[in-house]
Amino acid sequence: MVRRGPLRAGEKVQLTDRKGKKITVQLMAGEETQTERGVIRHDDIIGGPEGSVVVTLTSEGSMESAAEAYRHNPRKPWKNTRKIGGWQYTVMRPRLQDFILSMPRGAQIMYPKDIAQVIEACDIRRGMRVLESGGGSGAMGLHLLDAVGEDGELTTIEMRPEFAKVCEANATVYFGERPAWWNLLVGDFDSKSHELPEHYFDRIFLDMLDPWNRLENAWRVIAPGGVITCYVTTTTQLSRVAEAMRDSGQWTEPEISETLERGWKAQGLAVRPNHEMIGHTGFLITARAMAPDVEALHKRQRATKDTYSDIDELTPEQQQARLEELELRDISDRKLRKVLKDLDTQVENISKSAEGNGNLPQ
Repeated sequence: MVRRGPLRAGEKVQLTDRKGKKITVQLMAGEETQTERGVIRHDDIIGGPEGSVVVTLTSEGSMESAAEAYRHNPRKPWKNTRKIGGWQYTVMRPRLQDFILSMPRGAQIMYPKDIAQVIEACDIRRGMRVLESGGGSGAMGLHLLDAVGEDGELTTIEMRPEFAKVCEANATVYFGERPAWWNLLVGDFDSKSHELPEHYFDRIFLDMLDPWNRLENAWRVIAPGGVITCYVTTTTQLSRVAEAMRDSGQWTEPEISETLERGWKAQGLAVRPNHEMIGHTGFLITARAMAPDVEALHKRQRATKDTYSDIDELTPEQQQARLEELELRDISDRKLRKVLKDLDTQVENISKSAEGNGNLPQ
């Protein structure tokens, strides 16, 4: 739902002061919000436009106190009014990203950088049927609902009833009503997915501890050519998902990625990256579903290249053979002769240059 025009009661707004500190509040007629800089009256915001500025009052709500502060220092009223109000906040409707970072939540939410990558990698567009496992607090679900729109359909399977309530409430607050194109199921993925029609969904997103154990049921309900994206946080999970996809033959070669985020400061000539950054948060593994009875094509493993056996589990003879294979594959005799010839030439050039400059070593 796109909101335009004057701000209305029931909406959420984001208040940002000159230092960049943000407060998100839900507007209610006659209500007030207490800040460390004074009180903000909701009635001063309701009916106004986005991009306006609201000024805090004293805890008693005295307009005279704020006005007095302006009279003492009209250019920088906050210098004298930290105790009595007069602190300014810019008023805006929150972006979806802002809403998610400030909304009540029980489960840890995905970072916006990862959510954006899921939407792109999983190719989620308007009108699609999407299946999501793991609703959590609704951060990913809100983006999916927004991406597919009213022409599409989102089905979310959440195991814990309390998280389902949090997820549903956040969606209701954001959209202003419960989205009619959303099917929220409470229970485990295996049992609930069996109730869903075969090859029905265009896209599937799995955010759970062991997505490799859910790939068979996911393939049953996804349409041929559909895209699946799994979100995991550790390398061991990543490896198990990728190998399970390859072993099943039901998915194309998985594409694996992670995203790092670093903000920058740009103020005059002080242009530099911020000291803090959002580093590793999770891996995305994306693949596409094969048609029934069709084996996925994967790159053939070279006979001499073994990436699966642990060298500590091999016998001494097998370890020696492995080392010999690596040595032979590392560089050929012809290549080695060429490298040595090139290096000999470079060493000779150094000697010639030293002689020409009269800088022979003593």
